[in-house]
Amino acid sequence: MRYDRTSGLDARAAAIVMRTVRNTVDTGRTVVCTIHQPSIDIFEAFDELLLMKREGNVIYAGPLGRHSHKLVEYFEAVPGVPKITEGYNPATWMLDVSFTSVEAQLDVDFAEIYANSGLYQYRNQELIKGLSTPAPGTNDLYFPTKYSQSFLTQCLACFWKQHWSYWRNSQYNAIRFFMTIVIGIISGVIFLGKGSKMQVYNFGIYTLVITFVYYYQLTHQQQDLLLGATYSAVFFLGASNANAVQIVVAVERTVFYRERAVGMYSELPYAFAQVAIETIYVVIQTFIYALLLYSMIGFEWTTVKFFYFYYFIFMCFTYFSMCGMMVVALTPNHQIAVIVMSFFFSFWNLFSGFLISRPVCIYNVKYYFQRHIYTYMRSFVIVFVIPHISFYLKSCHYYHNYDTCAL
Repeated sequence: MRYDRTSGLDARAAAIVMRTVRNTVDTGRTVVCTIHQPSIDIFEAFDELLLMKREGNVIYAGPLGRHSHKLVEYFEAVPGVPKITEGYNPATWMLDVSFTSVEAQLDVDFAEIYANSGLYQYRNQELIKGLSTPAPGTNDLYFPTKYSQSFLTQCLACFWKQHWSYWRNSQYNAIRFFMTIVIGIISGVIFLGKGSKMQVYNFGIYTLVITFVYYYQLTHQQQDLLLGATYSAVFFLGASNANAVQIVVAVERTVFYRERAVGMYSELPYAFAQVAIETIYVVIQTFIYALLLYSMIGFEWTTVKFFYFYYFIFMCFTYFSMCGMMVVALTPNHQIAVIVMSFFFSFWNLFSGFLISRPVCIYNVKYYFQRHIYTYMRSFVIVFVIPHISFYLKSCHYYHNYDTCAL
């Protein structure tokens, strides 16, 4: 119950609430209320007071007494605190003398004074000790499981929570899909029609399979263009996803710590739900992006090759997003996560096999090329998306330098 201008309660309504609370207390129950500058009648209806200042430091915890005389006597005993005037509201006087500015003026720390007071040393500590001793004939509370719900129920609850969290985070999703469309159109315009500009060498029919097969050859310039198209298409938007998801995960982590502390769910259901909801949005994002790129670059329109292209880009985007989430989970705050993620971007960019070919590097660092998902994505795109190009035999040595030859 809050009796101030933000609660919407006037004096009469607050008195009604307090009478209801008092009737509840008379039945043997304990009621905890949060109050702010109450009237004398409402304030003295309470039995005990827990007063804290900023940062959660306790400066008084004990009984009020008749007409709040115990509270007044405690603060008046502090050197320098002015006496309360007759008829003055004890609640208002208590707040006036315990302000931070008053502490600085008197050069005292009310939290330290309370920690060294007899009220804390004897009454409250003895009370804690007495309540910590179990009564004769009682048993400790025992629960067969740590959490009240099963693992599956926790997963469903966390997924539903993450669903509404993402659904209501319109700013994050709007920017995500806006950047997807913009980068997709820009990349498509830059490499417009490059996938269809191939030189046809011959045409043949396999009578056993009864299929038409086209043989193409790409010049080195065209090969570089297609590699650049796949490289920029994946890396730029993937890096944008990794940066954007870090803010969302950092905010959700604060809520996760609070809910885990009260035993709502364990870590695994929360992690599964977070990965699942992010993957669903990446699926939609990748479809929009792959459709724009595939159609504008001009790759061969077949269902199988389009979904190969979609699958490879989806795995790369998921890789970037999951790495961004992992870095946030391993670092204490979002600022450090951004710094660490920038190192990964530089590392991936250097060892993706596009800027620096694998044979150029020394032997000790060549295996880093096999640790980057873009190396495999680029190889799969060249093998499965570009239709039967003749560099499998004729230009294999060139693509072997880029570590993309399928042979």
